[in-house]
Formats: sequence, C-alpha cells, structure tokens
Amino acid sequence: MPFLLELLGSPHVACKAELPDLLGSICRADQWHSAAAAAQDRKHDASFQQQPGWEAEARTVVYAGRSVIEGVASSVRPEEATPARKFLQEMDCIPPFPEL
Repeated sequence: MPFLLELLGSPHVACKAELPDLLGSICRADQWHSAAAAAQDRKHDASFQQQPGWEAEARTVVYAGRSVIEGVASSVRPEEATPARKFLQEMDCIPPFPEL
C-alpha cells in the first residue's frame, strides 16, 4: 500500500489515472469482515476472527495517504484529477467495518 501511494504521488507514472481505482478497491474490501460478522455465533468463528486484520490495516494505510490523493485531485491534468476526486468522495462514504 505505501508503494502504491508513493507511485500515485510521483510526477511521472504512466498508470497514475488507474491507481485511485485500485486503491479504492483495496479500501472497500470487506469480505473477511463480512464473513467474520456472519459467522460470529457459529463454531468456526475463530478461523474468521483471525483474517480481517489485513483489511483494516490496508484501509488505515490508504486513509493515512489521503494527502497524496488530495494532491493528485488538485492536478491540472483531468485524466489524473478526476479519478482522484471520485475516490476522495468514496473515501468519505465507505462504511466502517462491522463489529466482530
């Protein structure tokens, strides 16, 4: 994640317009949290409880890099700024993970 944010903040990266979408997909990931919440009262709950940490860590890293995303969103190049602005709006709407 830090590497993707570093790429996003670099001035001459060919895939800069695609990086906000990739970071958004990573940030929205909640499969393990959803599975753990659904399995809370079942006997195999413990196996799900061990998995959600990577989702929370990835989201934390993305949110910590918000200033990098904001920098790209203020770019004069619309092909870079538009996806970054869209992702910033999405970041504000991503619901918190379910309680486990």
